[in-house]
Amino acid sequence: MTEQHEAPGGVSGRALQKDIPQATVARLATYLRVLATLADEGVAIVSSEELAVAAGVNSAKLRKDLSFLGPNGVRGVGYDVARLRTRIEDVLGLSQGHRVVLVGAGNLGRALVGYGGFQRRGFTVVGIFDNHPEVIGLPVAGLVVCDVAGLAEAVAALEPTIAVITVPDDAAQDACDRLVAAGLQSILSFAPCELVAPASVELRRVDLAVELQMLSFERVRNADNASGPVAAPMGPPRPASSRISHRAPTAHTSAVHQALKHSAAAHTASSHTATEPSSKGSVVSP
Repeated sequence: MTEQHEAPGGVSGRALQKDIPQATVARLATYLRVLATLADEGVAIVSSEELAVAAGVNSAKLRKDLSFLGPNGVRGVGYDVARLRTRIEDVLGLSQGHRVVLVGAGNLGRALVGYGGFQRRGFTVVGIFDNHPEVIGLPVAGLVVCDVAGLAEAVAALEPTIAVITVPDDAAQDACDRLVAAGLQSILSFAPCELVAPASVELRRVDLAVELQMLSFERVRNADNASGPVAAPMGPPRPASSRISHRAPTAHTSAVHQALKHSAAAHTASSHTATEPSSKGSVVSP
């Protein structure tokens, strides 16, 4: 018997995608990160309880999320780390990897290009572009900054699947227009301003200022709660989309838990985007 309800056998990840809720997709990305850490530590099997603790959710929610993937775990044994990791990658569309181009070679853009974690998760940056004469031609993490004027030709040659915008507000819409004209249909923008794109384009925005404001709110609320009446003991904190969940350390000393202790729940771009689009082709403010 499996640890979760079985989905119809033989169903591909692509066929399952339309049935998976957005909130579950966000948590699947977190499970994938934890599984990658476990694999790096040489862990072969993980129980639903252990995986849930590392991901910052309760085990019932984890099993429900994983039920969308079909049978994976065995009751009393757990989940095969490599198999479950491969299954989640398939559903998230990561099996073949993604080629990424980035527009904006400023401090943020260069930092993102140099971050090795993207490639470990299946995202390879293949091009970086800018319009400033002083940065065009400079080397960045093995790439050379190219003139954005040649973006369309470069996209045709590089065949990227995702684009990232890291330019100032006043240049963001132009960068978006160039990417759309070049054929990109998946765009992530770090510019806090709203961008307009066709309905066929999936456009997401990460506003770091909004995330900081949410942290400020949580800090004030937690301080108010701490100064109020003593509340009754509560269970482990529930994971929240806008903050990292911290859990008390356990007494387990197995190899699995040694790996899990390095895998505290963390947000990802998809689950913790400050401005979730309500529909394709537009980005709304919170």
